[in-house]
Amino acid sequence: MPAPGRSSLEAATMHCASYSGKPTATLLMALLLASAVVSPAGAADKGADTSTSRWAEGEPGCTFSRDDDGKYRYGFWTDDYGVVLAVDSQELEKTRRRSHPIFAVLLTIHYRGKDSLEVVPGKIGLEFVKHYHDVQSRLDPDRLVTEWQNDANALGEETEQELRKHPEKKAEKEATLAARQKDTTEMIEFLETRTLRPVTLDSNHPEASGWILFSTKSKWIDGLRKQEEFLLRVPVENRVIEFPFSLPPGEGDLILRRRPE
Repeated sequence: MPAPGRSSLEAATMHCASYSGKPTATLLMALLLASAVVSPAGAADKGADTSTSRWAEGEPGCTFSRDDDGKYRYGFWTDDYGVVLAVDSQELEKTRRRSHPIFAVLLTIHYRGKDSLEVVPGKIGLEFVKHYHDVQSRLDPDRLVTEWQNDANALGEETEQELRKHPEKKAEKEATLAARQKDTTEMIEFLETRTLRPVTLDSNHPEASGWILFSTKSKWIDGLRKQEEFLLRVPVENRVIEFPFSLPPGEGDLILRRRPE
């Protein structure tokens, strides 16, 4: 994916990366602080306030694509790094079919700076705009592993109890248990190997990619609508990058997926 090259100051003040409308004096102060905000890890002013940058289609440093793997990709690029959000076009349907109410997005972070960049998935949040702007924190994959394993163990004990009471249902109960154990094994492997984990990026390790999971159940979310609006917030250094997106993006939007090989 192309990564437009811009100076750090330009990247900090481009339209897709900053909010406008400030008085001239305030804008001047923001420009003076911008170089500290976008400095590489270790060089930024620890006391600098966190800035907010929002992705906007067609703006410098912001990219978008509909790809044949069925995903929409939103990219936000600066001189030092790029953050790419990938969302499955059928994620709403997949979420409704899952046994656990989980919404998933794929995040890839590219680092091109001279120092290092800390990736902290635990600080990423997803806002459900149409549900009273409810914000869900990223689900801890290690905690999910424990929950899935505990559920599988509980089902195993329940199955043993049922078989003692109804031995004639042995084939049915054991088939159900085997299917659940298979699902649990696959899910645990996914959580342990394919979710985004904390990592430090540098010239020797310039990229990190993995899935971020969010719950779709809360006091404000009782079910997903036909079309949903989201706002993903990704902290990077002293900046929070916001990715607004909808599923589906528009009426009749369709991605032609390539056939699995």
